[in-house]
Amino acid sequence: AEMSFEWPWQYRFPPFFTLQPNVDTRQKQMTAWCSLVLSYCRLNKQYTMTVMEAQESPLFNNKKLQRKLPMESIQVVLEELRKKGNLEWLDKNKSSFLIMWRRPEEWGKLIYQWVSKNGLTNSVFTLYELSNGDDTENEEFHGLEESMLLRALQALQQEHRAEIITLDDGRGVKFFQ
Repeated sequence: AEMSFEWPWQYRFPPFFTLQPNVDTRQKQMTAWCSLVLSYCRLNKQYTMTVMEAQESPLFNNKKLQRKLPMESIQVVLEELRKKGNLEWLDKNKSSFLIMWRRPEEWGKLIYQWVSKNGLTNSVFTLYELSNGDDTENEEFHGLEESMLLRALQALQQEHRAEIITLDDGRGVKFFQ
């Protein structure tokens, strides 16, 4: 689903696709790349990606300009996102990653707000109902990947606002006031 994504001005600027040697310039460039990756993944609701997919995606590959960010530079950008807490490697070879345009705590907060707003504290939900149920269709966490949903709920569990429980058909969660 290619929604109308607003590419930043840098994306149309060829030097953006070459990491700049100057420290200040490079710092600004890194910030721009990181925010581009996060907003792109957020718009396309992408939670996991392989480095190969990333390299081929429009994200790092501007076909109009015929410029692409080289693999080693992509690794630098991804590593920067990891340092900021927005990315986690899913394997030892660093070939696939979880991208967190919202951190688990932020997702937890959104879910909890929805639960409170609808007077559903003290109710039990399956994970599926939360991420794919009809009731959550208009919520930002609708369609959230299960691994991310679990982390969000674990964050709420640490704040004693929820408890993850085992149900017959998988996992569920009970919310507290």
